[in-house]
Amino acid sequence: MSELAMHEMDALRQRLAERAAAEGLIDVSYRLVDSPVGQLLLAATEHGIVRVAFALEDFDTVLGSLAEKIGVRVLRRAAPLDVAAIQLDEYFAHSRTGFELPLDHRLSGGYRLEVQLALPNIGYGHTASYKEMAALTGRPTAVRAVGSACATNPLPILVPCHRVLRSDGSLGGYLGGLNAKKVLLELEQDLLGT
Repeated sequence: MSELAMHEMDALRQRLAERAAAEGLIDVSYRLVDSPVGQLLLAATEHGIVRVAFALEDFDTVLGSLAEKIGVRVLRRAAPLDVAAIQLDEYFAHSRTGFELPLDHRLSGGYRLEVQLALPNIGYGHTASYKEMAALTGRPTAVRAVGSACATNPLPILVPCHRVLRSDGSLGGYLGGLNAKKVLLELEQDLLGT
């Protein structure tokens, strides 16, 4: 396919997506963005950002899960995610230490959601242990449940589960892989000069 034909096809897709949005026919809009931790998929509903996914999660699988859990009308549409993409660029460029975005937490519930809502209390460039997060949420023995909540966080980076470490200071796990967790922690520590 020629470059002109590809451009025309992209323009047609965009017009169709905008028409579907105008008629209220989109359950989830998504776009891809490049970052120092690889390509990210950003997805949003009318209520806010609902999912941030790493390439190693397989974007097709993530989109299928969103269609199953939220609604089958999932379309690639950048506009609703422009602000999120800009804020992520600013974060990776060291000019943003927190996010000001509406978040849709419908993919989490119960104690997992409770933990995920507490994660932003860990300041930029700082870390907490799984044990400390369990205590912070009022369940000091729920260390494994905190680990599970971090491992299933549908909004990594925006909801900073990368700031949670094992009690011995080692990284523990991370949805985006340990290299991504290390990059995020180093990025934040570099800005603070620690």
